[in-house]
Amino acid sequence: MAEKIWLSSPHMGGREQVFVNEAFDTNWVAPLGPNVTGFEQDLETYLGNDSFVGALSSGTAAIHLALILSGVEAGDEVICQSFTFSASANPIRYLGAIPIFVDSERETWNMCPETLEEAIKDRISKGKKPRAIIAVHLYGMPFKADKIQAVAKKYDIPIIEDSAEALGSTFNGQKCGTFGDIGILSFNGNKIITTSGGGAIVTKTAILKDKAIFLATQARDQAPHYQHSEIGYNYRLSNICAGIGRGQMEVLDKHIKLRRGMHDFYLDYFSKIDGVTVFNEPNQNYFSNHWLSAITMASDNGKSVEGLRLALEAQNIESRPLWKPMHLQPVFSPFPSYETGVSQLLFETGLCLPSGSNLEEIHKKRIGEVFDDYFLL
Repeated sequence: MAEKIWLSSPHMGGREQVFVNEAFDTNWVAPLGPNVTGFEQDLETYLGNDSFVGALSSGTAAIHLALILSGVEAGDEVICQSFTFSASANPIRYLGAIPIFVDSERETWNMCPETLEEAIKDRISKGKKPRAIIAVHLYGMPFKADKIQAVAKKYDIPIIEDSAEALGSTFNGQKCGTFGDIGILSFNGNKIITTSGGGAIVTKTAILKDKAIFLATQARDQAPHYQHSEIGYNYRLSNICAGIGRGQMEVLDKHIKLRRGMHDFYLDYFSKIDGVTVFNEPNQNYFSNHWLSAITMASDNGKSVEGLRLALEAQNIESRPLWKPMHLQPVFSPFPSYETGVSQLLFETGLCLPSGSNLEEIHKKRIGEVFDDYFLL
């Protein structure tokens, strides 16, 4: 069997080992240390826009803390993009709050601004103004930030910006992760850069960052003994993992260029295949890191995304259906949803293709051969 081609595997390429070895050599094998501080500073510099970054154990932890910092409590309603991974929505339930799912628009596959406003109006009419909005940059594609921000501002509802998949993407030249009242990042093993696991919270003030870090370190009060006036969490990133992140930051832009190169490979190939559309930026205002390249396929050509997935799998090449919308998930079926039909159609007709920054010409050749056999023979 040929070597496995993964959908999106970790790609080391900077001085990760140097930073990790330094942590061992100086005995900073702990949840805190100079790599954590350095990694946060690297991210703040990269994001710009007066960002303040706290490194955490996961992107999910960052969403949980962002909800707490936004004042969400049990029984509150939180609007969440339906077309996303469950980690966007799960922290709402951690707090005993109620997720209200909003469907997507066709251009970016992200939260539809018009449907968002309809949902807000309807919830207010029912006596329950949403406490926060979780909007997601899906697969690295920026959501319509200007329109989502305008709706949120109109109704005075904070935005939690789930930029787990979009580090390095921009909208109108501004980095994703800096549009929301609070942003979150993920450094899971399959992301643009990785710390093996990990994430970050992005705030607009040092005070809010400090509050997030306080909660992430068990909410220990200033005292010589262990004293706690609030519930805290064990959510800080380790100094070892942060060392990996520092090395990864050195090659972030290179890895984005390589992923965009994979996307260009798919654009070129499918330009000659009827019925297949590659997910792409709507216009020049959008710059996607193309964390995952995805296609949609018409069902009237005798081919299907499931057939293609199985053809790739037979050659030891990983692909994956698009996210199953949250409003279609059994665990979230009891909760309200405002649907456009877009995300369900995408789920039924879409497929994510191998997108890693470590894929080379030999891998493209193997993928292309499967495409040839499936579409042209």
